[in-house]
Amino acid sequence: MKKYFLKLYQYNAWSNKRVLNCLKRQNVVDEKILTLMGHIVAAQFLWLHRIKGLPPPDVKLWGNYSLDQLLVMAEDAGTRWLEFVESTDNFDRELTYTNYVKDLYTNNVETIMIHLVNHSSYHRAQIAMLLRQKGYEPINTDFITYDRVIRGQLKE
Repeated sequence: MKKYFLKLYQYNAWSNKRVLNCLKRQNVVDEKILTLMGHIVAAQFLWLHRIKGLPPPDVKLWGNYSLDQLLVMAEDAGTRWLEFVESTDNFDRELTYTNYVKDLYTNNVETIMIHLVNHSSYHRAQIAMLLRQKGYEPINTDFITYDRVIRGQLKE
């Protein structure tokens, strides 16, 4: 699973960076779009802290972040996740935690990690739709596009 998670979290960091660079290039300051991107990044910090048994991070799940803040946060989240994956040998364990409204749950860490990237892809698609609706050009963040880029078959 380690090889799979490395690729998955490299893709996730690439996708977040790609979307944020797209927003920066087009000077997007739309509150809904930035809030969705903030939600993606905040969720990545929240889940990582839960998995590592750390206190909750100082982020708001649905906070208002500037594009500059998001660029820094996304880079940090991507780096931290990759460091976690690289330093962990077994992700197959149960985790009991409380969510942001204090409900108690137990899930497998592997399942959480798959969910987190899938959840991020879901919200990146919402961002792409909002960009197009507002007259901006969205960026492709499909996994196959990422694979083509890292294989050198497609330019960024």
